[in-house]
Amino acid sequence: MSLIGLALAFAGADAEYFDPRPAVVRAVAAGRFDPVLIRVANARYDVREMAADARAFLVLSLRENALTVAALLALLTITPGDAR
Repeated sequence: MSLIGLALAFAGADAEYFDPRPAVVRAVAAGRFDPVLIRVANARYDVREMAADARAFLVLSLRENALTVAALLALLTITPGDAR
């Protein structure tokens, strides 16, 4: 067993040595995550905008389909004698 392995075997390992939160806090305070946060915020806005557009398209297409079905139903159910 090497000297380094022996030293690591008896080295004290406290939980705070493995806690990544202080490093993350320092990185956020230094502004290293600002571009990532900006991209995430923009992506959230884009997703909300796309969802609103899809919802509006769905409402319009449902309305158009309902009008088409009503027109076809009227054409198919009216007898020639009733049309006069």
